[in-house]
Amino acid sequence: MSSNAFEVAQILEGIRHWVLIESPTERPDQVNKLADVVAAGYRNLPASVERVAGRDGCGDHLVTRSSWGQDVPGILVLSHLDTVHPMGSIGRLPFKIEGNRALGPGIYDMKGGAYLAYHAFRQICADDARPPLGITQLYVSDEEIGSPTSRALIEAEGRKAKYVLVTEPARDGGKVITGRKGVARFDVFIKGAPAHAGTRLEDGRSAILELRHVIQTLEAMNDLTRGITVNVGVVRGGTRPNVVAELAYAQVDVRVPTMAYADELVPKILGISSRTEGVSVKVSGELNRPPYEKTSAGAALYAHAKKLAAELGFELLDAFSGGGSDSNFTAPHTATLDGLGVDGKGAHTYYEQLYISSIEPRARLLYRLYQTLR
Repeated sequence: MSSNAFEVAQILEGIRHWVLIESPTERPDQVNKLADVVAAGYRNLPASVERVAGRDGCGDHLVTRSSWGQDVPGILVLSHLDTVHPMGSIGRLPFKIEGNRALGPGIYDMKGGAYLAYHAFRQICADDARPPLGITQLYVSDEEIGSPTSRALIEAEGRKAKYVLVTEPARDGGKVITGRKGVARFDVFIKGAPAHAGTRLEDGRSAILELRHVIQTLEAMNDLTRGITVNVGVVRGGTRPNVVAELAYAQVDVRVPTMAYADELVPKILGISSRTEGVSVKVSGELNRPPYEKTSAGAALYAHAKKLAAELGFELLDAFSGGGSDSNFTAPHTATLDGLGVDGKGAHTYYEQLYISSIEPRARLLYRLYQTLR
């Protein structure tokens, strides 16, 4: 490895190039434009690139595999190319450097971390000696909307791997993530009976009033002592103020730290029924990301990374996150370590930024993980 293999300005320039290609999930053409650039970066490396065509309005996924070590379970690196920032965000949040901060849409979540993983792989390829395990890097196009078209691919690659490294951003000053809540989403549809609100109110059956009962039932399921959160985040109902509302609708977000809690809560929510005669309540939905619970294999992987970080001169702490990521799909069956991307703040905001001081140590840590995992 050359002495300047992790020169920060060079890495930051690579990150800048990726950030300038805006890639909101709902614009598969833009995500694919970034995928073109990522794929081109592997052109002269000892690796193959498989492109999985996008579907259902999402962009393509990329699977890159090292030319060595593919005959045994190896290392899977998970990254996503999509962001939540709509087209034109680069105008409101242009790429710029201010002291120790580099700002830009998606730079923290997660183009910075995805690029670090690529750069570390490129340096591994430049070495004379190949590490013992093969390295597969999976770049997906739809993580920010729950990975509906990539989940099967993530789970299949995760089951083939011995270790999974996820380049989501670091938390709270550089902590990696060793656990995440599971995420469930539900739609509530309520149908009542319309009536003239001034002359025949008694003939109506208000879907909005029934929705109030449903919301009260859902809110009562919150249990912060057990880490369970239930949030009614979207509501709609009615047509006019002088009409008893025939229809009402709600979207619900649920977070649970364990599968046991998911098994308890999901049936309860799906089983919610109407309290009012003449009004129907229908709830649909499911657990779309299982909880990432810390396993002994995952703990051992974290301990190894912590030791490597100490050798590199920094302390690597871990954290539990209430948010979901693609690590939720691999952690139940494969040793997984998340939050290996850049440190920074402002994910999904117009002040999103990475800390430049985190680039070299985090890139070196990924490099050492590639080198030393057995």
